[in-house]
Amino acid sequence: MAKFVPQEELSLVDQVRIRREKLSQLREAGQDPFERTGFAFDTYSTDIKNNFEALEGKNVAVAGRLMSKRGMGKVIFGDLMDEKGRIQLYLKFDEMDEANFETCRKLDIGDIVGVNGDVFRTQRGEISVRAHQVTLLSKALLPLPDKYHGLTNVETRYRQRYVDLIANPEVKDTFVKRSRIMRELRSFLDGKGFLEVDTPILTPFEIGASARPFYTHHNTLNIDMVLRIETELYLKRLVVGGMDRVYEVGRIFRNEGMDPKHNPEFTTIELYQAYTDYHGMMDLVEEMMKTVAQNVCGSLMIPYQGKIIDLSKWERMTMVEAVKKYSGVDFAALSSDEEAIAAAKEHHVALPELPTKGAILAEFFDAFVEENLIQPTFIYDYPVENSPLAKRKPSDPAFTERFEYFINATEFGNAFSELNDPIDQKQRFERQVAERKQLDPDCRAQVDYDYITALEYGLPPTGGLGFGVDRLVMLLTDSASIRDVLLFPTMKPLD
Repeated sequence: MAKFVPQEELSLVDQVRIRREKLSQLREAGQDPFERTGFAFDTYSTDIKNNFEALEGKNVAVAGRLMSKRGMGKVIFGDLMDEKGRIQLYLKFDEMDEANFETCRKLDIGDIVGVNGDVFRTQRGEISVRAHQVTLLSKALLPLPDKYHGLTNVETRYRQRYVDLIANPEVKDTFVKRSRIMRELRSFLDGKGFLEVDTPILTPFEIGASARPFYTHHNTLNIDMVLRIETELYLKRLVVGGMDRVYEVGRIFRNEGMDPKHNPEFTTIELYQAYTDYHGMMDLVEEMMKTVAQNVCGSLMIPYQGKIIDLSKWERMTMVEAVKKYSGVDFAALSSDEEAIAAAKEHHVALPELPTKGAILAEFFDAFVEENLIQPTFIYDYPVENSPLAKRKPSDPAFTERFEYFINATEFGNAFSELNDPIDQKQRFERQVAERKQLDPDCRAQVDYDYITALEYGLPPTGGLGFGVDRLVMLLTDSASIRDVLLFPTMKPLD
């Protein structure tokens, strides 16, 4: 008899050839696995392990992927991986139909099988399923990664997430946790009386915001359309219409850079609540973050990339206070744009395109403050220059009732006391679009005058919040890159 050569010793080309030959043989024998339409399984691997005493000796039907196979005599052992875990398979020549046992000899690692058998414990104490009948449900024509080295190449893992999920079970745990986080977020907001809604992904034109959109073309209407960069303006139209508490779990698209914190498409939750302000949104954020973390992670002390993030304590500072704390410059004492420009030059802070005092304050924040905001921190009262949708502070119209919250030196969300003065809003929109076109003459941004019309019908005092779901999942799963929490991140084609 020829010596058995493990497939791991064969080249990839030879492994693929052998698997396809086995498929041809099965088809010639009238056993095409791809003609199977289902399998009536009744038990998961974890059910067997968790309830062994009740199931010992009972017949079960399990189904999943064959992850290992050892022994080529009259006894074969294997490991079957199903949706919830793994279970050992025990196949013995004299306890199965002879033809079925011979078919099992030819199974490859990666094949999908259904197994009927009884539950027992081996002499070594391993809880197992003693197979009486094994059905090949789908043939794996490509081999899985070597079990000792796994699928470790990061680019390949992102491109072939289907293999990543098979080879690295902890990856699946991340996405199961992501699903739990989404469920908890919805549950929290639903419990607060918010209504989940859907708004258009395709919008008729580019608004004046700084984010760059993706363009597409609608053939029937013969117009260019834009993939949305936010859900805000449609949601606030709904508040005008009398929906006092609304939120949307929305896919957002921005034609911009990519790094560990940014992907061209990502998930946000935006919510709007009538008759409250940005202080009400701060309270909501803090309660929401604590509730979700406690329910998903079982603690408010969250390990993240070597740090411990304490979600039980949230600091609150104005942007002016934060800049003074970390740079020593007190913008409250500066009386003009010229003084702010001089302070920027003295502290080697880059000047913005339009160097106003408020815009320079934001540059100081980026230069000195953000990197220090490791523990949860609300930064509020932003300059009006970079807050076109936020209500001005009545006590100081140079600033707006806006906050962002930061964790691990990363912005997690953005909130306003929403601007509901249509005259002020129109002026800000028109100025924003004019500034965009001044910097980029080819820019196609427009003012959303229909939104202005909506405001003219009356938007009640409203608090609004938008936050990135992906960054929250990164935090609660201790994931370093946004690509680790997206099943299929955007990748450059290999071609």
